[in-house]
Amino acid sequence: MSLFRLASRTSALSRAAWSVRSVPNRFVLPRATYASSAGLSRDAIQTRIFDVLKGYEKVDAAKLTPTASFAKDLGLDSLDAVEVVMAVEEEFSIEIPDAEADAIQSVDQAIDYIAKTPEAH
Repeated sequence: MSLFRLASRTSALSRAAWSVRSVPNRFVLPRATYASSAGLSRDAIQTRIFDVLKGYEKVDAAKLTPTASFAKDLGLDSLDAVEVVMAVEEEFSIEIPDAEADAIQSVDQAIDYIAKTPEAH
């Protein structure tokens, strides 16, 4: 192989390698950004949770307050409380981890959890 061919081949290879490395820098795609919503208001959350609870025969709608305990005030047993939390998950299209779901024992705890969950809608 002649010296000229070897030099031109090396030059062509280095140019090809250089152009391949620079392609991603030349074609930068715009990044999509989306505005996030402000989230649900506590009043909207409370109304929807009340609607969920009113769907249970055991719950007396007159006893529904933001501070009502599922067991003490509303008369729900532990299985009913689990069903309520599952219904809240479905209502707000979220999944609550078991450890956190066990801690939700009142209406205000459910409201607080939903209010701090950005995925809830």
